[in-house]
Amino acid sequence: MQSAINEQINLEMFSANTYLSMSTYFAQQGLDGFAHWYYMQYKEELTHAEDMMRYVITRGGKVEIKAVAAVETEFNSPLEIAEKAYHHECLVSEKIEGLVRIASEEKDMPSQDFFWKYIREQVEEEANATNLIERVRMAEGAAILFLDKELAARQ
Repeated sequence: MQSAINEQINLEMFSANTYLSMSTYFAQQGLDGFAHWYYMQYKEELTHAEDMMRYVITRGGKVEIKAVAAVETEFNSPLEIAEKAYHHECLVSEKIEGLVRIASEEKDMPSQDFFWKYIREQVEEEANATNLIERVRMAEGAAILFLDKELAARQ
């Protein structure tokens, strides 16, 4: 279980870097609202990694900080990024579900409980990503600026 959690910590850090890269792309395009929205995603993923690290330590385990793979830095459009973010969230969901399965097989009830909150959160993350894809599609052209302004308000 500990090894699987350490792999997830690495994936969360990769996720953070992925969203930071997307945020940077939008900032360079002058879409500060999108940049802010993806920056908030970046911070959320770091929070997940830190939460999982604390969990391993609390259970008496050892956290292994591993090298994080390089992330994509070249993008073509807001729609491409929204679609990539959705597919990435689906991957994260799959990995979290795997952690719950491992915990179940090992009869590790505390880990099952711990990761169920992430199962629930991933449902929301996938829904938010799907919603953003649809909104970007509807806002093609100059209307993207209105969506950009709305995304800037994310807390």
